[in-house]
Amino acid sequence: MTDPAEALAAQRAVEAELTGRWPETKLDPSTDRVVALMDVLGEPQRAYPVIHITGTNGKTSTARMIETLLRTFQLRTGRYTSPHVESMTERISLDGEPISAERFVETYRDIEPYVEIVDAAQPHRLSFFEVLTAMAYAAFADAPVDVAVVEVGMGGTWDATNVMDAAVAVVTPIAVDHAARLGDTPGEIAVEKAGIIKKDSLVVLAQQPVDAAEVLLRRAVEVDATVAREGMEFGVVRRDLAVGGQLLTLRGLAGEYTDVFLPLHGSHQASNAAVALAAVEAFLGVGVAGRPGLTGAGALDADLVREAFASVTSPGRLEIVRRSPTVIIDAAHNPAGARAAAQAMTDSFDFRHLVGVVGVMGDKDVRGVLEALEPVLAEVVVTQNSQPRAMPADELAALAVEVFGADRVDVQPALPDAIEAAVTLAEEEGDLGGAGVLITGSVVTVGEARVLLNGPDPAARTRDGRDG
Repeated sequence: MTDPAEALAAQRAVEAELTGRWPETKLDPSTDRVVALMDVLGEPQRAYPVIHITGTNGKTSTARMIETLLRTFQLRTGRYTSPHVESMTERISLDGEPISAERFVETYRDIEPYVEIVDAAQPHRLSFFEVLTAMAYAAFADAPVDVAVVEVGMGGTWDATNVMDAAVAVVTPIAVDHAARLGDTPGEIAVEKAGIIKKDSLVVLAQQPVDAAEVLLRRAVEVDATVAREGMEFGVVRRDLAVGGQLLTLRGLAGEYTDVFLPLHGSHQASNAAVALAAVEAFLGVGVAGRPGLTGAGALDADLVREAFASVTSPGRLEIVRRSPTVIIDAAHNPAGARAAAQAMTDSFDFRHLVGVVGVMGDKDVRGVLEALEPVLAEVVVTQNSQPRAMPADELAALAVEVFGADRVDVQPALPDAIEAAVTLAEEEGDLGGAGVLITGSVVTVGEARVLLNGPDPAARTRDGRDG
């Protein structure tokens, strides 16, 4: 299959079959079906070591940083993340690039007969996410990769990705999201997320709320896992703003790395970088007692670390997609993510007049998101994305008026109109250098805005069922 149009048509056909299954938002807390599928596929997820990542926010950015570091050290990587911004193929990456349409289709068709066997034997069919996870694991084994970087879909213990014993488990900051499914407090949510911590593994913990940290550390003790904690064994020593990002000094497990340029914005991305560095050091055995690393007892090659971080990208995460006025997109879809985005607007940018475009999913803590954004937005244009789960613009407007006041809220149900209205409001300030637009509230909203502002990715397609 060499014709691009033919490949895209085949990809769309597979996406239609996948999205005809249970979406990511409909869950059955069990790994029985995916375990059965892995069994008939010959356990592809055990063909390579895994770095497994859970948490509430920052998982995808951290995964991308880990992958970039590993590739800089000449390891072949597979990366599985979710949800996607534009194209479903983004979720499965080989050697730092999304899987091709042809390979996406081939992988699905290869495992399809086995999926049908499991479907027939189970009380209900495998879900969209379970099948896509199996595709990722099969693609990584077929490549083959030296290491897979795998992001949990939701939770940990019963997540479809949790059918292997990861060499390194990473937990990014835990906050309240998916409360109906995971719990009402960080501590309750941590119980599920701790399920990726396996016997004798290495655990890298970002800074956590106290109740979440207690749960995670208790689990580590129970399974004899080695723990590295941000702020204790590793962390951010220094952070300075720089053109196009930030300049960091990071303390890893085996020493300090100075003058590390990270082309991403926000203190949360600096913390993600520290977590990613510690995870790679742990994986390579650097700075871990009893585990000699590739570089001996010392730290990683500092020049390679700098090279890796300087090339990191994270689409849809405080990404500048237009100038004059500056338009930034950010996939924050819960209060913790919105607070991080708002803080970055204050720390990393010098906007005197910032206009928000907000479109959210109806099952999120919408008021919490709006309250987090309110201090940094002069006005907000509320809208909705194309998904059935999107909160209608009128409902969102009613909440926004309560938080912002009626004079600061504009309603534009169509996203293109909302972006145009926000840009107009920013341009009315006259000094475009001090005015900007922030588009946020949902991964889907950000993905659709990215296409509108940058042009469509020819492989971009189905978004049905995406969380966020």
